[in-house]
Amino acid sequence: MSFISRAVLALALTATPLFADTNVMHAHDSYARVSGPGAKSGAAFMMLENHGDEADRLIGVASDVAEKVELHTHIDGGNGVMQMRHVPDGILVPAGGVHMLERGADHVMLMGLKHPLAQGDTVTLTLTFEKAGEVVVEVPVDLDR
Repeated sequence: MSFISRAVLALALTATPLFADTNVMHAHDSYARVSGPGAKSGAAFMMLENHGDEADRLIGVASDVAEKVELHTHIDGGNGVMQMRHVPDGILVPAGGVHMLERGADHVMLMGLKHPLAQGDTVTLTLTFEKAGEVVVEVPVDLDR
């Protein structure tokens, strides 16, 4: 093996761990709620599953159906009143575990909808994980969920 071949092989082997492993993080059972004709916001929910040996964090979400997409949660604001809050540090998904994005808890908030979310539509979300990188999810819009 020539010096150049060995150098190229060594570079390839050392660079490989730098690439994101998109097979580690999965999203299952996703859905978005139907929105009314004048609605300015919507929400999406799903189960995040981490097949990796390390915890990972969902740090961002993007979609072309809304002006702004954020990770949100509900907290008790006192007097039994729940309030939605942005989760700026992201959402942890444990190694070998799951984290539910569900109604009344952590979820994806779609703000400034460009059009109503109608039954049967599909919303494309790009989930960005700290370690696994980007995972694209096709989310059905479903009135019955």
